[in-house]
Amino acid sequence: MAYVHFTDEEKQRANSVDLVDFLKRQGEQLIRSGPEWRWKRHDSVTIRGSEWFRHSRKEGGRAIDFVQGFYNLSFPEAVQWLLGGEAGVEWNQTSKSSPAPKREFALPGVNSDMRRVFAYLIKQRFIDRDVITHFAHEKLIYEDKEYHNAVFVGLDENGTARHAHKRGTYTQGEAYKGNVEGSDPRYSFHWIGRSSKLYVFEAPVDMLSFITLHRPGWKEHSYVTLDGVSEHAMLQQLRQNSHLKDVILCLDHDEAGIEANGRLKDMLAEDGYTNTAVRQSIYKDWNEDLKAKHGMEPIPAEEHPKLILLPQVCAVLPDLCSALGTHRDIRTFLIDCFQRLESLVNSRKTAPENTDTVKECLECMAAGSLFLAKELCRQMGRPVTAEQLVQKLQSSYRPHVDRGWLRTRMEDIRRDLTDIDRITHKPGIRGVEDQRYLGSSYLRLALDCVRTRMFIELGPQVMLPKQDQTRNLTMTM
Repeated sequence: MAYVHFTDEEKQRANSVDLVDFLKRQGEQLIRSGPEWRWKRHDSVTIRGSEWFRHSRKEGGRAIDFVQGFYNLSFPEAVQWLLGGEAGVEWNQTSKSSPAPKREFALPGVNSDMRRVFAYLIKQRFIDRDVITHFAHEKLIYEDKEYHNAVFVGLDENGTARHAHKRGTYTQGEAYKGNVEGSDPRYSFHWIGRSSKLYVFEAPVDMLSFITLHRPGWKEHSYVTLDGVSEHAMLQQLRQNSHLKDVILCLDHDEAGIEANGRLKDMLAEDGYTNTAVRQSIYKDWNEDLKAKHGMEPIPAEEHPKLILLPQVCAVLPDLCSALGTHRDIRTFLIDCFQRLESLVNSRKTAPENTDTVKECLECMAAGSLFLAKELCRQMGRPVTAEQLVQKLQSSYRPHVDRGWLRTRMEDIRRDLTDIDRITHKPGIRGVEDQRYLGSSYLRLALDCVRTRMFIELGPQVMLPKQDQTRNLTMTM
């Protein structure tokens, strides 16, 4: 778009737009989490006034870069929208809807008995009575006096309550769940045993269900809940308990859980925990497995849509790779494909045949880069087949790092092509390290093309004109 000048005052005003107000007007759901708000669609993103932070990627900022990143808009487009643009919308500023001051943590009052909690956990959730009794005896589960919620308590290293998760025990409608305000996320509901194993869950009911399903010797092992997929409680227990070496991730069998498995494994590897395993429930979570065992209809598991699509996209690459063997100059072919791809993407035509052509360009580029990797391996005396390279590409794919809009994906592809061009035109004879780097660059280009191809397949908004994207006010990551 043409250059647009903004005054410092306008940029400051745009950057001060309250993101809670902004997202709610898009129909997004946000959940209060202490002094912040958590975006329900992507629960690793927290909002506080005009500031945001994505915990899964350790990045954040203010309103302008939020709109740029999540809505795939340029800086001028983002500022115009936040200033009201043609629609004339006046967004709330941060001062108008800032969160209430954070309260000190305090456990809810204790009821005189636990009849409702026992009835709910045993009859509705099928948790073993002895397991519940154990945690109740340790004062880690109790029934609150006012609302009769089940309260799951998290203690710190000194045995002081620092966290409490409440779960409604009423059976009609959707049960209430939430943390007591002021809870420290590092000290959620957990149990520490003497073995080296730490089992990690999203919620207390998942943890108790798993223990019920695997009762023999369960007290010897350690268990921790994350209140979702945040890593804080897991890392805290690993720091406190040096005997814990083996981490078993037991998160929900759905898209969010699968992505969290990959993210947490990467995080643990960086901290030196290399003995990490993933254990998935048959159905959506461990309580659904327990329900199925008692004859109830369980909620089915959900596979990650990108992992379903990945082998389908990759299936065409070996034949395309073979067909490119007759082409004289594959590198020039890749540049030509990218230039055509840029033209198609920038035009943003909505005709179906345009989208199909974009997909074909990306497939040809992926196949071309695999062909060059195959030729390089042959020249290095380590021949491989196209099928082997495709298998390596698939095994290297990680859905939790496959982020970004079309603009950033195109920038990734451009960067890959630049790296390849730099190393191939480097003066002198390429050494072994240069050849290995070139081979990695070919595979990275192929993977980035495949990722972009899947993004277009799964994201119906990506080929819309920018003005239509803005008017639709929809976000699909």
